[in-house]
Amino acid sequence: MTEQAVSSDVRSLWKLISGSALIASMCCFPSVVLVFFGLASVSTAAALSDDLYWGYNGMGWFRPLLLVASALMVVIGLVIYFRNEGICTLDEAKRQRQRVINTSLVVGTITVLLYLLFNFVILTELGIAMNLPWESSRLWT
Repeated sequence: MTEQAVSSDVRSLWKLISGSALIASMCCFPSVVLVFFGLASVSTAAALSDDLYWGYNGMGWFRPLLLVASALMVVIGLVIYFRNEGICTLDEAKRQRQRVINTSLVVGTITVLLYLLFNFVILTELGIAMNLPWESSRLWT
């Protein structure tokens, strides 16, 4: 495999990881964007993020849906990645079991860490800087 093909594969994995972390954070990201561009007031954005994060009456369906969609995106992306690598059958996957497991664990771990960093550190701090009532969401308080 050429160096350019390996670089392209690694780039496609990073797109998969960052895209799935962004999808999982869509309960809070729109509020920050709307306030940043002046398209919504702070109170409207706070209500939107509360509705998307907790749902009405605390029975939220949107956040779990985003997490499931993000996980499916990772699984489908890994299947496509491994098929492009020539691992198209279960027999081939068994032969290259260690590579499949290691790559899947690395992608899964980095996806979760990137989601936690983006959602609970970056978006929380941006929201607090824009006067959204998210101080209680800080991990370090």
